[in-house]
Amino acid sequence: MAKLSFAMSALPKQIQHSRSQLGLCLFCLMSLWLTGCASLPSEVQRPTSLALTDNTDTRLGKAVASRAAEASTRNDSAFALVGSAELAFSSRMALIRAADKTLDLQYYAIHADDSTDRMFDALRDAAGRGVRVRILLDDFNTAGKNAQILKFAFENNVEMRLFNPLPSNRASALWRIFSSLSDAARLQRRMHNKLFVADNAVAIAGGRNLGDTYFGQSDGVNFVDIDVLAAGRMARDLSRSFDGYWNNPLAYPVQSLMRATDIEALKPQPVSPAAVNPSGLTTTSATTTSTIAALPDSTNLRLLSWTWAASTMLVDKPSKIAEDADAAEASNSTTVDGLLSLMARAKTDLLVVSPYFVPGQAMMKQFADLRSSGVRVRVLTNSLASNDAVAAHAGYARYREDLIAMGVEIYEMRAERRGTVSSFGSGSGSAGGSSGASRASLHAKAVVIDNRLLVVGSMNLDLRSKLQNSEVAIAIRSRPLASQATALIEPGLSTGAYRVELVNGQLIWRAPAGSGLPDATSEPDASLGLKLLVKIIGPFAPDEML
Repeated sequence: MAKLSFAMSALPKQIQHSRSQLGLCLFCLMSLWLTGCASLPSEVQRPTSLALTDNTDTRLGKAVASRAAEASTRNDSAFALVGSAELAFSSRMALIRAADKTLDLQYYAIHADDSTDRMFDALRDAAGRGVRVRILLDDFNTAGKNAQILKFAFENNVEMRLFNPLPSNRASALWRIFSSLSDAARLQRRMHNKLFVADNAVAIAGGRNLGDTYFGQSDGVNFVDIDVLAAGRMARDLSRSFDGYWNNPLAYPVQSLMRATDIEALKPQPVSPAAVNPSGLTTTSATTTSTIAALPDSTNLRLLSWTWAASTMLVDKPSKIAEDADAAEASNSTTVDGLLSLMARAKTDLLVVSPYFVPGQAMMKQFADLRSSGVRVRVLTNSLASNDAVAAHAGYARYREDLIAMGVEIYEMRAERRGTVSSFGSGSGSAGGSSGASRASLHAKAVVIDNRLLVVGSMNLDLRSKLQNSEVAIAIRSRPLASQATALIEPGLSTGAYRVELVNGQLIWRAPAGSGLPDATSEPDASLGLKLLVKIIGPFAPDEML
């Protein structure tokens, strides 16, 4: 059982979501001896390319320069917080439509679905008018239906590279997993960065990948997330980071791994007659199409509230993916290390939002030191019911009682929501989410320190982000932006999350205000089977694998 739990915890979180994963992992281990050892091509042409060096004659470059002149500030970067699914989609569409020369996208996952189709149509139009499009994608999620994303690599004026590719069949995500277990160490080291940069002038960074579930359009689970728009020098810093990954030997052009015909052969088969309802419409697209169409094509970026502020980029080197966990820990210079260093400077208040929260002993000591100094510490993370990674929750549960005992305030997001899920809070707003009932899952990664410093990025507060994945974040010193982020997050603490308390040695989940729900003495909204699975995994899964 220990080996089985270890195998499950070693897989990236995105494939730990199913309640049947225990059986899947057993199947994977039993099937491993059947799989051969494929290899990556050794002779690969990777033409070096770099971000746009002069954007002064582009529309975005001119707009940023004009804003800087109007602001009359010594700060060289401007920021706008993106807290809703609607704005997350429309701001990206706005950058695509406004770009004159270059668009650079770097993501851990891009799903082949309706919102991405619409975004890629706009990217195709941009490429058609002469914009150079570069897309750098981690290779883990490019199987099954999502393999169709790779066809975009064969469009004119588009380049697509896969980072740390897996030399295995893309027919299904499950097959890729167990056929790669013989190289489990490399399988779990993923490029987790998320960047979207237009003309090296304006960028978007944060927690979102691309797909319906990240833009409030899923009828199942919708991720609650935070991004930040960055303009000026910070956009150039992010472009420099992108170039470092793009030109790294671990980035393989799609054409070096697959042909267009190979991708076409993986295309899902047409929907069978059994999946058609009596009206003659397929059962999968009727509601989704209408909600996707409701998302605005773009946002007027000039109308956003831009704040000029001092800032710095936190980013892992691409070489982190090729290192082992011991080397990453010894370097003490990862994105998470930088974040922890900033957190250690808190004097009065620390607000942490992390969907996967597995602190480990070193972070626990830091939290204890902050509490002993009188710093109020609040943490918002996923509940078991809202968490898409059971093993990660098992790791977090190990530390929950000790965190509460030292005075850390713990909030766990409630999974079941009514109405639209588009941002923090009750999820009942009107901003571009799916209609009807949806489940919410926290995906935002943000930290607010003393209401004056805001950090938004791709990292979680766990040892996977610290030791295994590559990450990127922006730290912004601005009271207005920190206050705006706090105002966005705090309603979610009171109305969208359980407050977990320790009463006479017993954990109590206090129901969200106005929910009408009773308090609970065990993981709320979660099935007995899910609770049991956490108990089984908990003692065996090592922190650094979660």
